[in-house]
Amino acid sequence: MESIWQQYSEKYSFPKLKENIKTDVLIIGGGIAGILTAYFLHKKNIPYVLVEKNTIFSGNTQNTTAKITSQHGLIYHKILQSEGTEKAQMYLKANEEAIRKYKELCSSIDCDFEEKDNFVYSENNINILEDELSAIRKIGYKAEFQKNLPLPFETAGAVRFKNQAQFNPLKFLRTIAKDLNIYENTFIEEMVGCTAKTADCTIEANKVVVATHFPFINKHGSYPLKLYQDRSYVIALKNAQNVSGMYVDGKKTGLSFRNYGNFLLLGGGSHRTGKQGGNWAELREFAKNNYPDAKEVTSWAAQDCMSLDEIPYIGNYSKNTPDLYVATGFNKWGMTSSMVSAMILSDMIQGKKNDYAEVFNPSRSILKPQLFINGFESAINLLTPTTKRCPHLGCALKWNKAEHSWDCPCHGSRFTEDGKVLDNPTNKQ
Repeated sequence: MESIWQQYSEKYSFPKLKENIKTDVLIIGGGIAGILTAYFLHKKNIPYVLVEKNTIFSGNTQNTTAKITSQHGLIYHKILQSEGTEKAQMYLKANEEAIRKYKELCSSIDCDFEEKDNFVYSENNINILEDELSAIRKIGYKAEFQKNLPLPFETAGAVRFKNQAQFNPLKFLRTIAKDLNIYENTFIEEMVGCTAKTADCTIEANKVVVATHFPFINKHGSYPLKLYQDRSYVIALKNAQNVSGMYVDGKKTGLSFRNYGNFLLLGGGSHRTGKQGGNWAELREFAKNNYPDAKEVTSWAAQDCMSLDEIPYIGNYSKNTPDLYVATGFNKWGMTSSMVSAMILSDMIQGKKNDYAEVFNPSRSILKPQLFINGFESAINLLTPTTKRCPHLGCALKWNKAEHSWDCPCHGSRFTEDGKVLDNPTNKQ
């Protein structure tokens, strides 16, 4: 299975690192967050190296639905309630600035960039939409209620954000990355302070950015407690429907819709990695019932790191690691969150104050309900007797029938049937 972005993007490669080097900044991870951070440092003439254990964009970046929006589900009434007006405004302004930056960069890049309105709908709960609209007004943003939607089922309506965007992320990134200092197939086996060791060489850096989706350094930051991973699925349909916008259900298990050229991208089937869920079967059944003349052209799945409070972790890896940085926990909003990460981290590396850093601080309180759910899942799966165990922290693996993989319900590592690593945080076979 191959995402639609892979089918419409030029490919090229970077060398493997084979000798010892020194640099000001080491960026680990060749997805969109790492590439954008490298791009900003490159523009400021700050010496850096980016290393990727496989090839760039070969992880979750290639599996996005590529919606560029500051409307991350029905999140603003939650942030307003838990963090207050100032931080809710910070979150919104950071993501709106990310959209503006994409618009600026994409104006000179052939990446199928289109301005589109974004809609978060509810099938039957108008009250939650009204709560969200009220919160958005309190923080000073103009959103609209939309009653009638061009979806093949009835809804209670949607919250509408105008002037959002969508694009082809791989076309965009191949232009952004072509002149950057990148090494592919360069696997970091060990970190000692800010020195990274591979099988062949050593990289000495003054500062390190970990942009590996799920952070791989367990001794700092408590990320195995602060994160879990969620899988979701997409099918691309020909001869389906032009929905003229981007649509997502306000509940996590709902459906999403957006077009790319002549294709409708239908997403959903979500579940915690290692658990059972709707997967592609749910989407294909929906398409059969609602788009009977459509033809499926490709399908793929994405994996998202979910934070405790639905706000990403961007900044210092922990309180005790001033030269180690992280970008993770993007939930299902990797496009704007990656740009926000690059803006914040490039400022921090230069010693500049960033106006939005506080709300994304990875060392904020972890006393959230999701913490106890994560702890319970880990305890249950550590105690489950099985011969198949995850080498990350020893949890029992579960067989994923839809994707024919062994998945870890604790932290989301995934393996092929014969044990090859598909998704981190584990780096061991």
